[in-house]
Amino acid sequence: MPFGHSTWPFGIPPPMKPTPRIVPAEPNIEQAARQIDAGGLVAFPTETVYGLGANAFDAIAVARIFELKARPQFDPLIVHIADVADVECLATSFPHAARVLVEQFWPGPLTVVLPKQPIVPDIVTAGLPSVAIRLPDHPIALALIRAARVPIAAPSANPFGRVSPTTAAHVDEQLDERLEWILDGGPCRVGVESTIVSFLGPTPSLLRPGGVPLEVLEAAIGPVTVHPSAIPSSAADRPLAPGQLASHYAPSTPLQLLINSDASQFRGQRVGLLSFRSPSNRTGWAAIEVLSERGDLGEAAANLFAAIRRLDAAGLDLIIAEPLPEAGLGNAIMDRLRRASARAAAHFARTKAT
Repeated sequence: MPFGHSTWPFGIPPPMKPTPRIVPAEPNIEQAARQIDAGGLVAFPTETVYGLGANAFDAIAVARIFELKARPQFDPLIVHIADVADVECLATSFPHAARVLVEQFWPGPLTVVLPKQPIVPDIVTAGLPSVAIRLPDHPIALALIRAARVPIAAPSANPFGRVSPTTAAHVDEQLDERLEWILDGGPCRVGVESTIVSFLGPTPSLLRPGGVPLEVLEAAIGPVTVHPSAIPSSAADRPLAPGQLASHYAPSTPLQLLINSDASQFRGQRVGLLSFRSPSNRTGWAAIEVLSERGDLGEAAANLFAAIRRLDAAGLDLIIAEPLPEAGLGNAIMDRLRRASARAAAHFARTKAT
């Protein structure tokens, strides 16, 4: 069955903004759905990060997402659904390999890119002939989509290129009062965005590493090529999926990836350390964030963005991030750290040139 349009008229004024605008999610699902249906925006939790959602069929509402995030319109959005059957109203084809992945990993941190139906506005897909679709694994996200009775287009609920939010408070800190509703569902469980796989070519292609590791994908469907834009150093100017720009997920404080970090080389500066496990030497660091005392990549992923935020708020001159093992979720974490460090790398290159 295709997604039915809601009976709420788009022309009615949005509901009164709650005070405070962060509201407990469960008792406010229906009112938030009415906000979506009236052309408004709602921030809501998923298992990965908090999303900034609008009716995916309402091009004007989706344009408000780009405006509020200051997001370039060449960067496509992910469309969130609550039932696998709704893929057919968004995509013109649903290949067997995509169905296999969906059966195993939906609901969950997996996005599939398929040829789009004409009903999907071009602003959602950045003019591309494809659409990115995900079925999130979070009861609040699913309840909101079902109550709104439309698919919800939603990038992360933060200013474009900045650190993704994993709590309602993170959303409130970064987005101004034009955002009417923030549904509080507690901290996000996975903590890094979804894996994105394209099924537009002859073989599946990884466009962004994320919550489902590449090794797990290949165990399910065989070889998956890694698209060049999934590698930060070769990211394209015009992305095929969200999160592919070379500089992304960046804090305001410069962040630098460094092996065998030693605070003594940064004398005269306030420098923070982002460490996978507890460091053997804590001397000289102005602040330290440990992603996982026991060295668990899943725990590290869930803690990543919140830890970067705390370091960013500590009044530091520089954040040093130690590399993590590049296996499983470690690939997704290192992808985020490389993109977060790209802005600082460009800054240091300009400083040396002058």
